[in-house]
Amino acid sequence: MTSMTYRSAGVDIDAGDALVERIKPLARATTRAGVLGGIGGFASLFDPRAAGFKDPILVATTDGVGTKLKLAIETGRHATVGIDLVAMCVNDLVVQGADPLFFLDYFASGSLQVEQAATVIAGIAEGCRQAGCALVGGETAEMPGLYAAEDYDLAGFAVGAAERGTLLPRDVAPGDVVLGLASSGVHSNGFSLVRRVVVASGLAWHAPAPFAPGATLGEALLAPTRIYVRSVLALHRAGLLKAAAHITGGGLPGNFPRVLPENTVAVLDAARWTPPPVFGWLGRTGGVEAGEMLKVFNCGIGMALVVADAATARAVLEAEGETVFDIGRIEAGAGPAAVRIDLPAGWPA
Repeated sequence: MTSMTYRSAGVDIDAGDALVERIKPLARATTRAGVLGGIGGFASLFDPRAAGFKDPILVATTDGVGTKLKLAIETGRHATVGIDLVAMCVNDLVVQGADPLFFLDYFASGSLQVEQAATVIAGIAEGCRQAGCALVGGETAEMPGLYAAEDYDLAGFAVGAAERGTLLPRDVAPGDVVLGLASSGVHSNGFSLVRRVVVASGLAWHAPAPFAPGATLGEALLAPTRIYVRSVLALHRAGLLKAAAHITGGGLPGNFPRVLPENTVAVLDAARWTPPPVFGWLGRTGGVEAGEMLKVFNCGIGMALVVADAATARAVLEAEGETVFDIGRIEAGAGPAAVRIDLPAGWPA
């Protein structure tokens, strides 16, 4: 009988070691005050006091990229899904008023391709750079028989902190203004429906995107999720932010009520913002009704904010590079928090 090895069973330890060496400089480039040690230990260490916190509350979250990964795999474009992974986690932290401190990733594959994995993790490092958090570690798992050789999966874990007494939401009341921050496109939710619409369209991933001149369909749909950390933290530190909601799966109707108090209604007007053209194309091509679009996609609003002083808040956000829409008001209601969205005819074309 021929002697068996782990490599003959489909797991290449040398490839894993080579990947660790490739990503060490990527992780070092994201370091921030508070990080103790570096990549290579059994666990990662972080000192919140060294990061400037006096009495911190830790805030943690975990998320993935969903079936957007399938698009990355089928197109061979892996450079931006790491940004998506970070965005999905840190955008959830910042709506609590937390500053993202550090990030860990989990990369699982059927057969570890060092170049592919390094490209994905380079995107994770870029997302951490944008968010101002440190990539302190992670796990690379090679699992032949569980994943197809060309497939991989991602999960992310982020920890942030806020000084005690500064957590959001707080003091939301009727008369407050709702501002929307523009999304960069579909972000990282609803791709099971997106992929069905693409099949119905008959277009290949390499075909020109009908809604994005100069880009292929795959390239346009892989536009990375926008990271809102720096702008939302700037607004919060200025004392101008009452509540924030990251608009992911469930859209505005499903996510915004989570940060509103009972007996309030967010009354929004969809005519007040401009959805990116991808949403009109998805709606028309897939015959997706407006209500379903709002329930599945962000439809152009990646973050919804509640403020009292809209003019000052807009100035802060625009100085941070955001496109800002005044999309509605908070009104008195009865019972659980709710959202009402007025839709113009033909929206979101």
